[in-house]
Amino acid sequence: MKLRKRTAQLFEQEAPADPLNRSVNWFLMILISLNVVAIILESIDSVYLQFRSEFDYFELFSVAVFTMEYLIRVWSSIDSTNCKNRSAFVGRLRYMVSPMALVDLIAILPFYLSLYMAIDLRFLRILRMLRLFKLTRYSSALGALLDVLQTEAEALIAAIVVLLIMLVISASGIYLLESEIQPDVFGSIPDAMWWAIVTLTTVGYGDAVPVTNLGKAFAGFIGLIGIGMLALPVAILSSGFAQNLNQRRQKFNHHITHAISDGVIDQDDRWELEELRKELGLSTKEAILLLDEVTRRSRMMKSDVCPHCKKPISLLENE
Repeated sequence: MKLRKRTAQLFEQEAPADPLNRSVNWFLMILISLNVVAIILESIDSVYLQFRSEFDYFELFSVAVFTMEYLIRVWSSIDSTNCKNRSAFVGRLRYMVSPMALVDLIAILPFYLSLYMAIDLRFLRILRMLRLFKLTRYSSALGALLDVLQTEAEALIAAIVVLLIMLVISASGIYLLESEIQPDVFGSIPDAMWWAIVTLTTVGYGDAVPVTNLGKAFAGFIGLIGIGMLALPVAILSSGFAQNLNQRRQKFNHHITHAISDGVIDQDDRWELEELRKELGLSTKEAILLLDEVTRRSRMMKSDVCPHCKKPISLLENE
């Protein structure tokens, strides 16, 4: 149990100051990056044919490491913060369906599928490229993006549904207005959907354009609507990022408040705050400003309290 708890702390980054934790994280990040580089080089036929055996051995090594990592994470997940106070089966199952665990599974799944199924090499390379998402575990910025996507999932789905409805309406309208004049471009609603997509996204490639007056007016109306529709998911993500950043600041403020509760910030407190700053993705300048703000607020609160009876001075004045 001690080994499992230690492993959970190691892989779940609950001990960021641990040299072993740093070493494991750096090794995995470098291995993931090298995998991406190898997949890119494999797409060059001349390079792949010349170093095919090296690429194959490196893939076997990578899959072995990622498989071991995945199994260790599943095994030790019941001692992680998110799965405590749960049965072993429920805790591990809860971890296995978490977004990061699914990313880890996708990173190794294509290799094992290729052993039993005939998969096109190009398709297999694209699936292996999904290993790049494993870096989100070690990047605060990418982690924040995943947090925002997860938090704002319902709002984003609603915006996407509205966009799909507008896509169908746009394709149907331009088909009704232009199908007789341009049957080769707008001969059916599915054919017209390409025009609807590039119009709603305000890209406008110009390969399919209406020629009738009604078609042009309808296209202009759809273009104006597209500008507003695309602003919906952008606004949702922007609001989500702002809220996520505010939550990270509040978490850092909470740790600062706890650190100065004894009246002094020692070297251990400074080390923990620095590691937390890196984990949350806050800049050094921002962390210093937050530290000064919390310290100043704490001093003001202490100055408003009577040193003898510990009652607020404002209350004593009223008495």
